[in-house]
Amino acid sequence: MGLMSGVFELLFAGGRNVVRETAEVFRENAEAGAQRAQSTQTQAMTQFGAEFAVPRKGWFDRFVDGLNRLPRPALALGTLGLFISAMVDPLWFSARMQGIALVPEPLWWLLGVIVSFYFGARHQAKVQDLQRDLAGTMSRAPQVMANIATLQTMRSDSPGVANPSDGARAVVKALAPTDNPALEDWKALQPKSA
Repeated sequence: MGLMSGVFELLFAGGRNVVRETAEVFRENAEAGAQRAQSTQTQAMTQFGAEFAVPRKGWFDRFVDGLNRLPRPALALGTLGLFISAMVDPLWFSARMQGIALVPEPLWWLLGVIVSFYFGARHQAKVQDLQRDLAGTMSRAPQVMANIATLQTMRSDSPGVANPSDGARAVVKALAPTDNPALEDWKALQPKSA
């Protein structure tokens, strides 16, 4: 019994817990970690609140605050507008995309740096991938133009679409009696009605 009490005294004597202390070397104490995270968040919120504690002085401050809120919605709505314009007027959209295809690569890089700086954590690889995808899309433009031209010929307001002359001739030709030996044999086998 003395050995057991000696081991327990070694492990837990003086308000210590050697097992817990050893485990905390390999794994963070969840309660202590939560307290640190709460302290960090409180400090950040206090600093954030202090930034906005100063009232805005004039119209210029309000104007600049408004400008700072515009780019994200403008880019999002502009992108949606591009999709809509591509569906409404594909030829207009294709012409604009041809213009974008002529933008030199260093200018794309500069745009990528500006957008990366503004929105944070974006990489130039994304811009290069976009340029490669844009080139692939533009290579399909001739096929799209041919498809649109074909669709234009099918519109109801295209010249000659409503011309029934060929259709009427085809109907008359189909209804005109012709020699049909099988039909004649079948008619001959049918009983004559009185």
